[in-house]
Amino acid sequence: MHPAARHLVFHGAIVLLFGLLLGAPYAKAIKRDAAAHIVNSWRVAHLSLPIGATLMLATAAVLSSLAVPAWAMWLIAVALIVSAYGFCVSTPLAAISGQRGLSSGGSGLGQLVYLGNMVGAVASIVAAVALLVAAFVSL
Repeated sequence: MHPAARHLVFHGAIVLLFGLLLGAPYAKAIKRDAAAHIVNSWRVAHLSLPIGATLMLATAAVLSSLAVPAWAMWLIAVALIVSAYGFCVSTPLAAISGQRGLSSGGSGLGQLVYLGNMVGAVASIVAAVALLVAAFVSL
């Protein structure tokens, strides 16, 4: 297994565990009858982070099969890892602060939520494009 793939597995496992652990505050929000947008924010955090981790694990499984240079494998891995940690910051903070982080005009934690979302989204796009190119040249 390529070292970039091993890093994806390691960080994917961390993100998976973190996302699953966010089930506790999600359940707590449901039990205390928190506002619907707060419950939804915890649901997003609890469900989306394990999905991202699963993407990292799946990519790790195929990374060594791609006929691309090592730097391309590292680009894919690093972009996915950065994206995952960006969302690890933004999704729970969105639930804690009650801010969605969809615009840069927020204040306090809202700005951090926005920054995490932007880092996560941009890195996800970089990873997806790099993976698509790597898959295409490996045909």
